[in-house]
Amino acid sequence: MPEGATKNTEDRLQQLREALEGGKLQHLRRMLHSLHPAEIALLLESLPQAERGIVWDIVDADDHGEILLHLNDQARAQLIEGMDAAALIAAAEGLEMDDLADLIADLPEAVTQRLLYSMDADNRERLQTVLSYPSDTAGGLMNTDPVTVRPDVTVDVVLRYLRLRGELPDQTDALFVVDRYQKYLGTLPVSDLLIYDADRVVGEIMDTEIRPLDVGLSDREVTQRFENLDLMSAPVVDANGVLVGRITIDDVVDLIRDEAEHNLMTLAGLDEEEDIFAPVFASARRRALWLGVQLVTAFIAARVIGLFQAPLEKVVALAVLMPIVPSMGGVAGTQTLTVMIRAMALGQIDITNAFYMLRKEIGVALFNGLLWAVIMAAIAIVWFHSVDIGIAIAVAMAVNLVMAALAGVTIPLALRRIGVDPALAGSVILTTVTDVVGFAVFLGLGGLILLGQV
Repeated sequence: MPEGATKNTEDRLQQLREALEGGKLQHLRRMLHSLHPAEIALLLESLPQAERGIVWDIVDADDHGEILLHLNDQARAQLIEGMDAAALIAAAEGLEMDDLADLIADLPEAVTQRLLYSMDADNRERLQTVLSYPSDTAGGLMNTDPVTVRPDVTVDVVLRYLRLRGELPDQTDALFVVDRYQKYLGTLPVSDLLIYDADRVVGEIMDTEIRPLDVGLSDREVTQRFENLDLMSAPVVDANGVLVGRITIDDVVDLIRDEAEHNLMTLAGLDEEEDIFAPVFASARRRALWLGVQLVTAFIAARVIGLFQAPLEKVVALAVLMPIVPSMGGVAGTQTLTVMIRAMALGQIDITNAFYMLRKEIGVALFNGLLWAVIMAAIAIVWFHSVDIGIAIAVAMAVNLVMAALAGVTIPLALRRIGVDPALAGSVILTTVTDVVGFAVFLGLGGLILLGQV
C-alpha cells in the first residue's frame, strides 16, 4: 500500500478510536458515512473483534453488502454470524451478480434459500448462471448484465435505445454486438457513439479484434489478457460463442490484489485471508502445521551436522564459518524461487522453456558463487591463517549456490506438477536443500582436508 494511503488509514483509525473512547457515536457515524465501503472494511479489519462489532452496528445498513465483500474471510464470517436473516438478505440486495455470487457462498443455507426465493425469476436465473461456474474462472467472475446491440442497426437507433434504457450498468465502456442467436460478433465502444454519424451502421464501425473470453478461462489468464491488451471490460462467451456476460476492470484489480496478498502470505505458510485479530487458538492452529514442517527440516539439517561431530570438535573454525554457506545458498535460492514463482504466475514459464531458465539461473549462480567464494576464501585465510579452510569454504559456497539455483527452478515446477502451490511449500523445501547441501559439502570437505576423515 502506498505510504500516503497507509498514513490516511492510520489517521482514520486514530480518529475512530478517539470517537469510540469518547462515546462520540454521532461523530463516528458521520465519519463512516463519508468513507467508501472498501475503506470501512479496512478499518474494521484493523479493529479487535469486540470493537469491530460496535462499529459494525453504527455503519449504514445500506453499505453492509459492499463492506462484507471487501472484508477478509474470517472477519466477514464473524460479522455474518452476528446478523439475522433479514439483515443478511437486505445486505445482499442491490449487489452485482458476480459480487452476490461471492457473498452467497458464505451465507447460511437457510438465508441463501430465502434470498433466492425473494429474487425475481430473471435475477435468480442470472445468479444461478454465475454460480454454475467455478469461482476462479471467467464464468465465475463475470457479470451477466452486458448491453447488446445488433450489427444491422444505425448509431441513431442505438442512441435512442440507450436513452430509453435510462441508465447503464457500472463500468460500461462498450456495448457488445451480437447476432439474432446472441453469438458475439464484436465490440462497440461507447465513445464511438459520440464521434460517428448517426446514420452509420453498427456492423461497419464495431471492433472485431477484441477476442471474447471463454467461460472456462482461468482467473490468472483473465488477468493477463486485461494487462496485455489494456482492457477496461471484456465479453465472456460459452462454448458455442454465445455472449453470457462481461468482466470489468474493477474485478481484475481485485484479482491482482488477492494474488499479491496470496504470494506474500503463503511464502510464510500463512493464509492471506487470515484475520489479524483472530482468536489466539485459531491463529496458532493454522500456523502450527508449517512450524512443524520447518522443525522436521531443521532436524534433517541437524542430523547432517551430527555426522561431522569429530571434525567440529577438533577444528573450531569449521563451527564458526559453518552458518555462512547455507545462509548464502538460502538467499540465492530464494531469489531464484521468487523469480520462478512470479514467472509462473504470469504464465511465462512452462516445460518448454524451463531448461533455458535453468541454464540462465545456473549461470548467474556460477558467477556469484565464484565471486563470493574467492572473497570468502580470502577472508577465511586472513582470519584463521589456513589455506585449507579457505579452499573448503570457497568450494562449498560455489557448490551450494549452484545447487540453490537448481532447486529454485525445479522445486516450483515439481510442486505445480503434483498440484501443490509453489508459493506455499517452495521456501520450506528450498531451505532444507540449501541447509543440507551447505552443511554436508562444507563440513565434509573440512573433515577431509583438515583431518583426513569425515
